[in-house]
Amino acid sequence: MALSGQGLTPPAFVRLAAHPLRWRLLTALADSDYRVRELATRVDQPQNLVSYHLRLLRDGGLVTATRSSFDGRDSYYHLDLERCTDALIDSGAALRTKAAPSFPSADQQQARRIAVLFVCTGNSARSPIAEALLRHHTAGRVSVTSAGSRPRARLHPNTVRVLREAFDIDISGQRPRHLDTLAGQTFDHVITLCDKAREDCPEFPHHPRQAHWSIPEPAMAGDTDQAGYPAFQRTAADIATRIRHLLPVLAATNRKEGPP
Repeated sequence: MALSGQGLTPPAFVRLAAHPLRWRLLTALADSDYRVRELATRVDQPQNLVSYHLRLLRDGGLVTATRSSFDGRDSYYHLDLERCTDALIDSGAALRTKAAPSFPSADQQQARRIAVLFVCTGNSARSPIAEALLRHHTAGRVSVTSAGSRPRARLHPNTVRVLREAFDIDISGQRPRHLDTLAGQTFDHVITLCDKAREDCPEFPHHPRQAHWSIPEPAMAGDTDQAGYPAFQRTAADIATRIRHLLPVLAATNRKEGPP
């Protein structure tokens, strides 16, 4: 019997994600932003073939690309997890569940908490925002630090402002720190938030899980509040979305890790 009627055509997300190579690209990008040649290596396929399928994913609105701030000849690809989960929640959950993550209570905490380090160049905007938001969402149940490869003298005023106005978080007393001050410390996750910091980030002991979020420097948008502050708002919103999808990953890490 022939099939007919509405609802029999798979949603666009399913049609895009069902292809084995595209699904591998989506799952890779669920962990980190990557350049096309890095994706080609990860999926062990020719770069031109990977580029073709990335274009289809971009056309479908599931993947975006931004020019690298470190090398303008490169682009970083980023998976829009919000769009994936909104488009098809069941398939989106296979990439990253939106269920509330389960962390131990204060009385159940293990001897060593999961440790996360956020890195950008100046440690004055992107990484402090990520640090503050993750600490806020985990209420001390995750050890969170941020640092810079070339830290500035102080936090950007709009960093303090956007966290206070959008999230009611006050980090006005915080100061940027240098990566060198963390030598010898152990981290479970190291996340770089700018392209230059990714190139400068040193090796850490115990081989932490590493990811990259290619986020433009909001301070470059302009010197005036009219031009500059909206960039900080966009940056904070982007980081907040990424943090929300990071929480289940950290919760899964927490369940796997036992006391040292």
